[in-house]
Amino acid sequence: MALRVYGDIQSGNCYKVKLLLSLLGTHHEWQHIDILAGETKTPAFLQVNPNGKIPTVQLEDGRYLAESNAILTYFAEDTPLLPEDKYHKAKVMEWLFFEQYSHEPFIAVARFIEKYLGLPEERKAEYDSLQQGGHKALAVMEKQLSHSPYLAGESISIADISLYAYTHVAHEGGFTLQQYPHIQAWLEKISEHPRYVGMLS
Repeated sequence: MALRVYGDIQSGNCYKVKLLLSLLGTHHEWQHIDILAGETKTPAFLQVNPNGKIPTVQLEDGRYLAESNAILTYFAEDTPLLPEDKYHKAKVMEWLFFEQYSHEPFIAVARFIEKYLGLPEERKAEYDSLQQGGHKALAVMEKQLSHSPYLAGESISIADISLYAYTHVAHEGGFTLQQYPHIQAWLEKISEHPRYVGMLS
């Protein structure tokens, strides 16, 4: 059985899985799931993931795994993208939790409101309220990247892959990156990886 990813490539949470598998050179099938068409709520998909969310992967042995950063951790195990050292591994995990609690709820949600929903008037106040939290997260990243080339140290890890996903399209949620030169340099460095794949590739 081939490794299969259920996802929407324009979703940052799905794209991060696509990017990781590309960097690792891991062959996989991509099963497109249309969120807006309700495809995550069908009985068939709920058999795959009872939580009705993407990304979800079906492993070669038939088992399923959900939650984007859990998927990243699974595939990065025993590769250079996840340190073996206990402390350095925990620092990578620290950034994964930061991404889900301090970054994604602001930047990804603002992007969803603008890109997917077309910034409807009834969500404009919510959209505006997300800007401060998003810039706070970007400032934390900028500070770290002024001290190290990658978020968790001297080499790329799944911390970078996780946070790259929504950061590199943050402008689609109203966030300009002009004031974050270290983030801009970091984004460019990741995009130059020989196995890099773009969100729409």
